[in-house]
Amino acid sequence: MRESMEERIAKATAELRATEAAVARTEAELRHASVTVVARDRSVKVTVGPQGELTGLEFLDGRYGNQEAKQLAAAILEAADRGRAQMAQQVVEAFEPLARSIPPVPGADGSSADWERIFGSLFSGGAADPGPYRSRGDRLRDEIDEDAEAERGR
Repeated sequence: MRESMEERIAKATAELRATEAAVARTEAELRHASVTVVARDRSVKVTVGPQGELTGLEFLDGRYGNQEAKQLAAAILEAADRGRAQMAQQVVEAFEPLARSIPPVPGADGSSADWERIFGSLFSGGAADPGPYRSRGDRLRDEIDEDAEAERGR
């Protein structure tokens, strides 16, 4: 037996309300989420909030005291970038099932959320690995080392 238009509308409305409720629950859970990351050189620890904002910064065990300003800045940026990438991954993991559960809309391409467009270069797609940030941090560290060597050679 075929569903009437009213039955289909009622069913779609119920699915929409269930999806809206699930999105609201997920947003509420993420509102209080955070990620804490220690820099690779173990000089700083940063905490990143659910929208990628830096919510905490801690200098560890006096290791930062013997660093030049550029090295300390690089450590902070490296840890913050990794924290933001991990938080982006956490957001994707929370919303991806919801994005997949939405029924296709006539005329739309039917694909899931475009996480790359949402997060830009921060999100490299799928892995919690910081992706492009690893090479950027290494290049930055190399440039800092080169600057320090140049300063000593003067």
